[in-house]
Amino acid sequence: MLTKFETKSNRVKGLSFHRTRPWVLASLHSGVIQLWDYRMGTLVDRFEEHEGPVRGVHFHPSQPLFVSGGDDYTVKVWNHRLRRCLFTLLGHLDYVRTVQFHRESPWVVSASDDQTVRIWNWQSRTCISVLTGHNHYVMCAVLPPQGGPSGLRLARSDDPRLGRRRAQEEVPLRGRGVRRARRRREVRPGGARQGRQLGRVSPRATSHHTKAWEVDTLRGHTNNVSCVLFHAKQDIIVSNSEDKSIRVWDATKRTGIQTFRREHDRFWILAAHPEMNLLAAGHDSGMIVFKLERERPAFAVSGDALFYTRDRFLRFYEFSTQRETQLLPIRRPGSPSLNQSPRTLSYSPSENAVLLCSDIDGGSYELYCISKDGYGRGDSQDAKRGVGASAVFVARNRFAVLDKSSNQVLLKNLKNETVKKSALPIATDAIFYAGTGNLICRSEDRVVLFDLQQRIVLGELQTPFVKYVVWSCDMESVALLSKHAIIIANKQLVHQCTLHETIRVKSGAWDDNGVFIYTTLNHIKYCLPNGDSGIIKTLDVPIYMTKVSGNTIFCLDRDGKKQTIVIDASEYIFKLSLLKKRYDHVMNMIKNSQLCGQAVIAYLQQKGFPEVALNFVNDERIRFNWL
Repeated sequence: MLTKFETKSNRVKGLSFHRTRPWVLASLHSGVIQLWDYRMGTLVDRFEEHEGPVRGVHFHPSQPLFVSGGDDYTVKVWNHRLRRCLFTLLGHLDYVRTVQFHRESPWVVSASDDQTVRIWNWQSRTCISVLTGHNHYVMCAVLPPQGGPSGLRLARSDDPRLGRRRAQEEVPLRGRGVRRARRRREVRPGGARQGRQLGRVSPRATSHHTKAWEVDTLRGHTNNVSCVLFHAKQDIIVSNSEDKSIRVWDATKRTGIQTFRREHDRFWILAAHPEMNLLAAGHDSGMIVFKLERERPAFAVSGDALFYTRDRFLRFYEFSTQRETQLLPIRRPGSPSLNQSPRTLSYSPSENAVLLCSDIDGGSYELYCISKDGYGRGDSQDAKRGVGASAVFVARNRFAVLDKSSNQVLLKNLKNETVKKSALPIATDAIFYAGTGNLICRSEDRVVLFDLQQRIVLGELQTPFVKYVVWSCDMESVALLSKHAIIIANKQLVHQCTLHETIRVKSGAWDDNGVFIYTTLNHIKYCLPNGDSGIIKTLDVPIYMTKVSGNTIFCLDRDGKKQTIVIDASEYIFKLSLLKKRYDHVMNMIKNSQLCGQAVIAYLQQKGFPEVALNFVNDERIRFNWL
């Protein structure tokens, strides 16, 4: 589990992701509804009109609305833009468990402990249908994802039913205490027992009944199962429980993959983002927004070539010709698990060899040697494998493997034979390439430049926990990327500047002028050698930069697909020219470019160039005051 955001609050009973904005709604047992920006990690707003716990909440797919239902027997429709409740729908006679907007029609469906499901027209503010027939609490009502009039109703009874507005199509799945379900190819309820039943619905049905039968039961939870759902992109099932755990199951093999536990908090609700690979879980003391596995593709740039992984294949891309080639499959046999995709990729151009590192078996690597005539053929080949926390090429036909247990680096040849061992100067958990024969060794609070041949430390730098290392093309400068900081240093690890960010840093690359261009979750930014920075472009979704060439940024998205983004580099080229005292270039840019605005003028004044700032101002009084 990769936790992206976490809150502390009262017990969270309901969750809903916004389709386009980085927002998540959390309804609390205290009666408060919180609106969070999980990307910025800030509370956007809070809504307090319910009396008692709020158990269900849901964003409208397209309007600035959300709906909530609680223990005060009411369903409320809110406008988050106006920051107020628009109206209250009355009719339920007991706690309202879940609420949901229809994707297309102006409907809200609600489930209640009064043993009914109600369908409301939120535009006319009237109840248009009351669905009865259950003999116990209706714990959940869900509309099908493709729209249409039918919905899925489940009750806390021995007879959970699949209901339509008119005909009652019963699906008698054996079991008690069914709380929540979602329909995919199978009906899969979450029960108050300690297992989850998989039920398959027959495509043939009579006019009054739909046949269903139990396929399997997933066992492992030790207390009531609160919620369960299918993953949108993978054949896995995610469930949480009052046993303080979230479990991930293989939907095809019916086996458990991973279990995530909390020490003191029971889980109550799960929600999946409608567009992104994000999940949220509510527990006794707040909520967490998380991903099950990394989405960053493994890649390496060598001159005009990009090597990267996507869809379990190693691929090659040439920047100049924009030609892409599928090199070879990298499928891995073994037991099902998460985070099996490659984490890092290292390339040796002289030997045309690739090293792929992953988290399999606690850390392992695979060595592929690609023949020149193998480009475009996509032939499979047996990789040379080994165990190691990190592996990178350090010479033409040598690569280094980190053995964390002994805190040593094993130097190996292309036959995967160990030719040398070197003890490391610090307790190291990862190694990075730092030029021929050199490594950057990372620990929790510092990095060390280590010469493998002479076995001496060439440089050392105190840093936050470094995640990525990006070298300039001439290997004279290096950028050390941590979660919320960028440290720029020279090739001896002499510190030059540090840049702090409030949002996560995702990737970076050096341009031809020696400016470091980097991305956060929602921006493309630049960092000059003196530490000055600025925003180049706003992003809708995160990207991973591979190369910067002129005004073009080459990058990969979270699906491993290539993208090119054209940027306006005028601002940082202008500032770089000032920094390097290229005043002729500065004046030429003032005359011929579109540079303008208070930000540029303020920057010139701040850096001691008022005479240059005069070129942007026509008001005689302001010009006189600056002289």
